[in-house]
Amino acid sequence: MAFTDLLDALGGTGRFQLLYTALLLLPCSLLACHTFLQNFTAAVPRHHCRGPAEPAAAAAAAANHSGAWPGAAAVPLDQFGVPEPCRRFTEPQWALLKSNTSVSGEATESCKDGWVYDHSVFPSTIVTEWDLVCEARTLRDLAQTIYMAGVLLGAAVFGSLADRLGRKAPLVWSYLQLAVSGAATAYFSSFTSYCAFRFLTGMTFSGIILNSFSLVVEWMPTRGRTLAGALLGFSFTLGQLILAGVAYLIRPWRWLQFAVSVPFLVFSLYSWWLPESSRWLLLHGKSQLAVQNLRKVAAMNGRKEEGDRLTQEVVSSYVQSEFTSVRTSSSVLDLFRTPAIRKVTCCLMAVWFSNSMAYYGLAMDLQKFGFSVYLVQVLFGVIDIPAMLVATATMIYVGRRATVASFLILAGLMVIANIFVPEDMQALRTAQAALGKGCLASSFICVYLFTGELYPTEIRQMGMGFTSINARLGGLAAPLVSLVGEFSAVLPPAAFGATSVLAGLAVCFLAETRNTPLVETIEMMEKRARESLSKKDAGGKGEEISLQQLGASPLIETV
Repeated sequence: MAFTDLLDALGGTGRFQLLYTALLLLPCSLLACHTFLQNFTAAVPRHHCRGPAEPAAAAAAAANHSGAWPGAAAVPLDQFGVPEPCRRFTEPQWALLKSNTSVSGEATESCKDGWVYDHSVFPSTIVTEWDLVCEARTLRDLAQTIYMAGVLLGAAVFGSLADRLGRKAPLVWSYLQLAVSGAATAYFSSFTSYCAFRFLTGMTFSGIILNSFSLVVEWMPTRGRTLAGALLGFSFTLGQLILAGVAYLIRPWRWLQFAVSVPFLVFSLYSWWLPESSRWLLLHGKSQLAVQNLRKVAAMNGRKEEGDRLTQEVVSSYVQSEFTSVRTSSSVLDLFRTPAIRKVTCCLMAVWFSNSMAYYGLAMDLQKFGFSVYLVQVLFGVIDIPAMLVATATMIYVGRRATVASFLILAGLMVIANIFVPEDMQALRTAQAALGKGCLASSFICVYLFTGELYPTEIRQMGMGFTSINARLGGLAAPLVSLVGEFSAVLPPAAFGATSVLAGLAVCFLAETRNTPLVETIEMMEKRARESLSKKDAGGKGEEISLQQLGASPLIETV
């Protein structure tokens, strides 16, 4: 029998699974706050050059002329009558303080004495604190890129550690590291230290997401996995809405950074009492601890008698056929060594990279839409909810493969269609981008579930970590692609849309995993692949051979 049959015998999706999932997904919601935090902490307020005259003198001069503002004599206006953000007159033009007076052809220079910022919306940001505007504006994107580089390294480190040390230990460490590095980001006062601690914070993203998801999936019976994956998506969306509310209430960037970091200390404390994955314990020969955890699960689910009857021999009878061929060590080469897993890995590399690049390309710079950043953040979060509801329904009744492929292709087409919407129709452009981002968010969370189901338990974390690395490469590529927009506004959406469509096509080569138990070992997966190929060679009585039968699936059939 399979391990999932044992979970069903101990209560299925009972109180333990529900509480366990809730305690793991709560931190994931606040994790989303850190991912999109720079939409607020690095917001760029209206600004213009500080004039060479003393502020008091300029204000006194302006007071004598109706309608003048203190910087009018020092800063030229653009074609829309707005002060130029990066240029000033070499000499004050006091004549401009008089009504209906203009000058032309006067020499200008860069801002040598700093900038004057509008603090009405954002009292302080990293942009106003370190003057990340004009020639230094790329440093703002650099800070976000460094954060994504941390996420990339975290995927490599924590994905490998989790298969060797278990799921819980790297998860608890990630909580502690995020709390400390997040608070330190708010404490230190240099841009270099800010980037360094943001890098450490980014590392924890992968450690938390990957291990939380694996723990939820590995404790969840087959029928509950879809719901668990959907709840992870909703928690991430909830985090975006929480961020909009917290950022609206806490405007100074340092206090906002601190507010979304400290709660992870609480998460690290209660996580010590969460049981380790019994699947992982059994795979690594720790059957006694696995039985103890299973008895606790049975008691919480109201099946104490069944739990008391559990022994190491009883548990072994359930999982003996699944775990006999497991190896105690693995390497990243295992993701490419055998045909079935190699096919899965190559397809998922393309899917994760493309999905991530398009998602972060749309979601990481909300000011470009021309509306209040708080409003756009809420809109982007709200749109995700119906998109994820539809995705959940299609995953349950249609399947994972069709859901992921459809949402990726639809998102790509929406992003490409935005190219043809005039720039003066900002409302339509924002709504269309929000719909595309909603589709990408839904496909993203479906891919997390899909990937966890495709890889066998002995290399599941390594597989998810490796494919997640490709997602982080996509996240790193997103701001670079956006920079190309300075040369052509068409290129970024075309790139984001095209890669999303191609990723949707790549999904079609993967197997369907709906309502199928998780496979435990590489050997079992390859054995199923060989049997399926033998059936195909024999003709299979004229029946159609599916992708799952062709060996692309790492899942065993339902008993």
